Amino acid sequence: MSNNELANALLQACQKRGIMLATAESCTGGMIIAALTDIAGSSAVVDRGFITYSNEAKIDMLGVSTATLEAHGAVSRETATEMATGALARSRAGLTLAVTGIAGPGGGSVDKPVGMVWFGVGLDGRAVTAEHKLFADKGRDFIRRETVKHALELGLRALGQPQAEGAAP
Repeated sequence: MSNNELANALLQACQKRGIMLATAESCTGGMIIAALTDIAGSSAVVDRGFITYSNEAKIDMLGVSTATLEAHGAVSRETATEMATGALARSRAGLTLAVTGIAGPGGGSVDKPVGMVWFGVGLDGRAVTAEHKLFADKGRDFIRRETVKHALELGLRALGQPQAEGAAP
C-alpha cells in the first residue's frame, strides 16, 4: 500500500473506533501528520502533531525525561516510549505514533547507524509499545518515507487492522 492509502486506512480505522490521533515526530519532521492531513476530512480524527526535532522540544512538549535522553539518547526505545506516552497525555488522542531516528546522511554511529529508527505506539488503556527498524541507507528521503510508512502500518496494527500486514483494503 502507498503511504496515502495507509494514511486513509488509518484515519478510517480511528473514525470507526471513535478515537483521535496524534503524532510525536523527530526524524520525520512532521511528514506523518502531513500524510494524514493531506486527506480531506482528516480533521474529524487528527488532533495534533508534535514536531520535536531537538531534545529540548522532546522535554518541553512531550515530557521526555532529561535522564532518559542522557542515559539512552534521543534514538532509543526509552525515548520513543516516552514520546508516545507524552503525546497521549498532552492531547485528546486515543492513538499516538512517535518516531525518533537517524535519517542521515550523517549522525550515525556503530551502535546507532544511519537508518535506525525507533517507533513508539500509544493506545489509550494499553501499555505503550516500541520497536525499531534499520532501513537501508538509500538516502535521507528514502529513510524518512519508509519511516512514515512503517509508522502508519504500526497504527493500523495497533487498531487490529489487516492492512498493517499488507492486505488489500
